[in-house]
Amino acid sequence: MTKRLNFRPGVIVAAAVATLLALSGCGGSTPASTSTAGNPYGLIQPGTIRVASLGDAKPYTFADAQGNFTGFDVELFKDVAHRAGVDNVVFTGQDFSGLLAAVANGQFDVGVAAIGITDKRKETVDFSDGYLAGYLTIITTKTSGIKDANGLAGKRLGVVQGTLQEAYAVKNFTSASLVRFPDNNTAIAALNNGSVDAHFLDYEAAKSYEKQHGLVSAADIPSFDAPAGFAMAKGKTALKEALNKGLAEAMEDGTWKKLYKKWFPGSPMPEQYLPKAEQTTTPAPSK
Repeated sequence: MTKRLNFRPGVIVAAAVATLLALSGCGGSTPASTSTAGNPYGLIQPGTIRVASLGDAKPYTFADAQGNFTGFDVELFKDVAHRAGVDNVVFTGQDFSGLLAAVANGQFDVGVAAIGITDKRKETVDFSDGYLAGYLTIITTKTSGIKDANGLAGKRLGVVQGTLQEAYAVKNFTSASLVRFPDNNTAIAALNNGSVDAHFLDYEAAKSYEKQHGLVSAADIPSFDAPAGFAMAKGKTALKEALNKGLAEAMEDGTWKKLYKKWFPGSPMPEQYLPKAEQTTTPAPSK
């Protein structure tokens, strides 16, 4: 979900961020399939999980140079799907603003993109247990003069439409002029050409853009109240239970930890997702 799904090293990441939405690439709406003996999870195509995701949300979900989807959420979901008995997982990039609607109306089986679990979103779709959370970041140029959140007053702040960052900015950055974009890449281009003064996104994604474009972080803001989860249409009980079971197994056998270290090097481990033997405190609720 997806804050920076801001995963600041410091991510006592509670469970992760994010969310997203007007899709491309999936034709018309397809009614959700019902569960049968040969299709226990009610998938659109038996034996295949069609996933709505994002192509530019590194390191959560993104398309590599060959056009293949990869990232923390992608590798984790494929592992969980395998545990549920499904190895054919097809990812398709969407605009964040339409992603949940596409899942809800049956165009996709699952939404995977560090999608933050919120009460508002649960009115539209169901979620798996949480598996990630972290920080949100205000990114800007070295010459903007913006040093913290207070520096946004009277400035143009980019946000990706439909994300937790947009909702947070609407509530907390009332003195800034919000400029909405379909994705981070478009927003960063606008920041680089001066169309906006700053952009609000998740921490890990911000780190990548800072390095790539010579940008700087003006503020990293904790956001642990909306952990990321896998989204699915309401009523998919068997699918939800299978994903939750797979998630729990991936956390307990150390797979989650291995993937976290791979994709978020240097970031503190959120204990609630570690094997029980490695937890030193009472885990926070994951949903």
